[in-house]
Amino acid sequence: MSASIKLPSEERMRMSIFVNGKKKELEIHPAARLVDILREQLHLTGTKISCGIGRCGACSVIMNGRLVNACLVRAYQANEKEIVTIEGLAEKGLHPIQQAFLEEGGFQCGYCTPGMIMAVKAILDQYPNPTSQQIVDGLSGNLCRCTGYSGIIRAVQKLAEKETSRLDSKC
Repeated sequence: MSASIKLPSEERMRMSIFVNGKKKELEIHPAARLVDILREQLHLTGTKISCGIGRCGACSVIMNGRLVNACLVRAYQANEKEIVTIEGLAEKGLHPIQQAFLEEGGFQCGYCTPGMIMAVKAILDQYPNPTSQQIVDGLSGNLCRCTGYSGIIRAVQKLAEKETSRLDSKC
């Protein structure tokens, strides 16, 4: 008689995750990476995989209001959390950050762009009118090998100027 033994690699957990405002129920291994859940289970491929060890920022998403590297977040850590991906920003057309990237040349090959845009969103959520240092610090976890960052920084500055103008017009 052979007993059925459950190996650790076969363990599954029931998970609820709120992605771009929609609740998703999954049965998944607790150590599955959030980036793989987004891409393979939920088919949200805007979040990119590059280094896989949290150094490049290509997989950046916002989890409960904080920028995180989705390659470092495990399923059990994302359970019951609110996740915003690049797809969540563009549900009603281009987000102003995406528009600013287009206008200011904030991308070339585009591979890092989703993570960069999520990083910019995190910066602007924290600092509506960021200083140059806050922009540089906020982008420090995201690598781009093509643009030299000038267009990206111009895009953030343009957004900050629009926010300042909007606030000034209310006074």
